[in-house]
Amino acid sequence: MSDVEHAAEHHEALTSSQYIQHHLTNLTYGQLPDGTWTFAANAAEAKSMGFWAVNVDTMGWSLVLATVFFLIFRSVAKKITSDVPTGAQNAVEMAVEFVEENVKGMFPYKNKMVAPMALTIFVWVFLMNAMDLFAIDLLPEIAKWIGVQMGANPHEVFFKVVPSTDPNITLGMAFCVFILILWYSITQKGPIGFIKELTMHPFSSKNVVIQTFFIPFNLILELPGLIAKPVSLGLRLFGNLYAGEIVFILLAIMYGAGYVFASFAGLLQIFWALFHLLIIYLQALIFMILTIVYMSLSYQTDEGH
Repeated sequence: MSDVEHAAEHHEALTSSQYIQHHLTNLTYGQLPDGTWTFAANAAEAKSMGFWAVNVDTMGWSLVLATVFFLIFRSVAKKITSDVPTGAQNAVEMAVEFVEENVKGMFPYKNKMVAPMALTIFVWVFLMNAMDLFAIDLLPEIAKWIGVQMGANPHEVFFKVVPSTDPNITLGMAFCVFILILWYSITQKGPIGFIKELTMHPFSSKNVVIQTFFIPFNLILELPGLIAKPVSLGLRLFGNLYAGEIVFILLAIMYGAGYVFASFAGLLQIFWALFHLLIIYLQALIFMILTIVYMSLSYQTDEGH
């Protein structure tokens, strides 16, 4: 292929479907079937890289936002004052008090880890969700420009900026919560108590023979409920933010359909962004609250089940 043809291919405009697909594809690094370690040029290559591939954009932004969360709260904690507080101190204190009230109301047990974990979940998920408020093409275009300077095809430079639209992040966090649920269920109730919880409910009988007969049925009913906790926790967050991202992408496509559609899209985008502020907050709140509730359930004894 000549340099002219190569350049033309690089600057070829994307169709609407290609534009959507491009925005929904992660910047993935991994090993191709031929043994080469590289960035995936398309979704098919990313899929062929298998389990050990890394979505660099998702991982990068989640770590950046975790660092932002840490630095802000650390800075406020070091400069906290009883005099007239700064705006940052007010915001941090409001977040801490809000989470503390929720933990006290839903977790009537002693565990010094639950409140800090709930605060981390709430703020971190909120920050990840809030990345959806950036202009849909702003950061991806910057990434594309950097990629072109490095000799990459701009259509092969993917850059998703909302970590919570990646199920790897949402299900990963939910799985970590699930591990804690199992750990505290076993340590607080004992291995036997945890097994009884799965095998003695919802059907029970004082007759040993009948209760033994009920065990497999109880297990079949209880195990899906236990496994559904992390799955629903992760997929709920992913689904809501992914749907919101789709709407922003569709509105961005309308800008290229003429002045009338562009004006209409601009108006819709303002309303959707305002509504999306509620989604951003609610999804962070729901993830935190369900985590607290699940942790509380892991402490409940058989009598309180």
